[in-house]
Amino acid sequence: MRVYGIDHVQLAIPPHSEDLARMFYGEILGLSEQPKPEHLVQRGGVWFEQGDLKLHLGVDWNFCPATKAHPGLLVEGLDELIDRCEVAGYKISIGEGIRSYRQAYAFDPFGNRLELLEFIGE
Repeated sequence: MRVYGIDHVQLAIPPHSEDLARMFYGEILGLSEQPKPEHLVQRGGVWFEQGDLKLHLGVDWNFCPATKAHPGLLVEGLDELIDRCEVAGYKISIGEGIRSYRQAYAFDPFGNRLELLEFIGE
């Protein structure tokens, strides 16, 4: 027996906020929306995938944003992504960097924290 990977990460969003999620995760971050399985559509939410990344946004009727716990998303073009977020009105804070990565933090429209990591070499 072994646990060997992560299939997907799920973040909660408030009810009826799928269009706002599509705008942020799809248009600003550039992730591709994927259809949910038919038996899950009625629950709401939206799923995104990009390469190996699978990010599911699920509706929580008692929504509370994840302001500390967060996914660390690997990105290319961190400066462009920071600019896109700021132009759209989202606050970005620049991290001190870790290991071989530049780092920034963003909050989605719902207050969920995202860590953005760009590899800069060994």
